[in-house]
Amino acid sequence: MSDKLEGTVKWFDSRKGYGFIEKEDGSDIFCHFSVINIEGYKTLKDGQKVEFEIEANDKGERATNVTPL
Repeated sequence: MSDKLEGTVKWFDSRKGYGFIEKEDGSDIFCHFSVINIEGYKTLKDGQKVEFEIEANDKGERATNVTPL
């Protein structure tokens, strides 16, 4: 399990179910609705602060275990 990082939601499209989080170093990371840790409708708001981990896959890196702060 990787360390928790903090970032800011750059944009998130609730209809498509994905968006991007801007990491503290300024780079962006992909976020899918299925990894958001909230009850009910899983979405994020632009500019929202989040905590997350990074998971590597065959397409690169993506956010996982995303929790709004």
